[in-house]
Amino acid sequence: MKAKKSYGQHFLKNEQIARQIVELLQLRDAYRQVLEVGPGRGMLTQYLLQEPFSLVVVEADPDMVSYIQRHYPALKDHIVGADFLKVPLDRIFTEPFALIGNFPYNISSQILFKMLEYRPLIPEMVGMFQLELAERVVADPGSKDYGVISVLVQAYYEGELCIHVDKSNFVPPPKVQSAVIRLVRKAQQELGCNEKLFRRIVKQAFSQRRKMLRNTMKSIIEDREMLADPFFNQRPEKLSVTDFVNLTKEVERKTKEE
Repeated sequence: MKAKKSYGQHFLKNEQIARQIVELLQLRDAYRQVLEVGPGRGMLTQYLLQEPFSLVVVEADPDMVSYIQRHYPALKDHIVGADFLKVPLDRIFTEPFALIGNFPYNISSQILFKMLEYRPLIPEMVGMFQLELAERVVADPGSKDYGVISVLVQAYYEGELCIHVDKSNFVPPPKVQSAVIRLVRKAQQELGCNEKLFRRIVKQAFSQRRKMLRNTMKSIIEDREMLADPFFNQRPEKLSVTDFVNLTKEVERKTKEE
């Protein structure tokens, strides 16, 4: 089975790395089910089936679905042949599950946003990403990689970059380097602010990341006295998740006063 560019397929061929990825699933008391996205030829699947999980795989490529059916008959009733981004996960899972995969790089950021949407069901995620995206997800405030996806993911999950993976470990080799990250959902899931407004503020703040907040936030904050505060002299990459939460609360408070 050859990889298809249209599905963003790059098959992992290193058995040792595949085992290491599966071993990164550590919250084994928090769930009994695992969802693998894009199993392809089953490099991760074979090791996941050795674990005490109920495994479900989602694969968009019909040819790969047939391949998995032939080579992994144990998954007979646990294969979802569909685009992961269109799958209503709460119809498949009523209990918590872990998310894992050598994710297609062309939709990997969208996979993370879908994870956030279904975070009450997903206490842990282990995934292969393009190195650049992996570094952005776990970046600290003040770094050049810190941005929208860093803040939105870190608002709800603790993350770490676990394994660097050279492109030579794939067939065909991608043009970029890769890395595996692990995300663990935070115990406190409520931000204590309007979360829709929080997301809007974060995205607006980074829309022109080289500019100070005083300039970028004018479309959301009309109070010029508020914008005159020295806090707004900062650029968005300097703000922690807590800073963005507090800013959202302050905008809410000002809005109510008006």
